[in-house]
Amino acid sequence: MPTMPIEIGIDETSRKAIAEGLSRLLADTYTLYLTTHNFHWNVTGPMFQTLHTMFEQQYTELATAVDEIAERIRTLGYAAPGTYSQYAKLTSIEEPDGVPSAKEMIEQLVKAQEAVVRTARSLFPLVEDANDEPTADLITQRMQIHEKTAWMLRSLLEG
Repeated sequence: MPTMPIEIGIDETSRKAIAEGLSRLLADTYTLYLTTHNFHWNVTGPMFQTLHTMFEQQYTELATAVDEIAERIRTLGYAAPGTYSQYAKLTSIEEPDGVPSAKEMIEQLVKAQEAVVRTARSLFPLVEDANDEPTADLITQRMQIHEKTAWMLRSLLEG
């Protein structure tokens, strides 16, 4: 039984390219989620309470984000990646090795937050060419959140 065509004003080629880009964004976001959750569990030191709480807020927000990104991929007519092996191939973020110090956790999270921003920003030419405003809105919101989070984390390293 053939599926109904998707006729939302974005051609098949553009939808596929955008979905592939969003799949990379999903992989980066999920990898960041997993790293942040890991650091929440394993952080130690004088900033424990602050970082434990902050990391929980961050991974909770990321959990919602992965759902929004995956649902946008589905809206465009493609399957969202959902396995560790798929994410490992698609992500631009390196997994932490062992349990870093609290300061190293912050530094790694800044780099990862910025990587997500770069991945999101790289989608703009495709999205703009296709007049895909819903995806543009989604990635703009993601960029704002990740840029702000990177700034807040960097602020912890000053002084």
